[in-house]
Amino acid sequence: MATQNAALTLSRAPKAGKKYFTVTEANQALAYVRPVTRDLMDCYAHVVDIRRRIEKPDEFDSREHLEAEYETTMDRLSELVDELHLVGVELKDFERGLIDFPSVHDDREIYLCWQFKDDHVEAWHETDAGFAGRQNVAMLDDDQPREQAA
Repeated sequence: MATQNAALTLSRAPKAGKKYFTVTEANQALAYVRPVTRDLMDCYAHVVDIRRRIEKPDEFDSREHLEAEYETTMDRLSELVDELHLVGVELKDFERGLIDFPSVHDDREIYLCWQFKDDHVEAWHETDAGFAGRQNVAMLDDDQPREQAA
């Protein structure tokens, strides 16, 4: 049992070289993350529409044109996801624009959670809890700037 608990603790421990955000830093990053997320959500909706049109084309749709458009749009979607990864955040849901910012609380990794509809980061959750395990960021007392884990 102790070995299992130690493994769980290690899996939640901050990782060297990974970007971690305070609540303040995450909110500041939204100036860049928000427009990228909006573009990503629009692009994803377009992918879904193209896929629907490929599956059930009308007389105005050329399958070859739709497949080329699908490929181009998927490339753009991939670029947008890469942009978010470069910032250090993780996309969790294309439709809702759900983004997780890695953070550290009580010497363990957590996620600060933001949705496109939110004005700022309002919640956090354990790495294994997901959206359903969200808690208010007001309970976090660790909003001091910190270096990346070394």
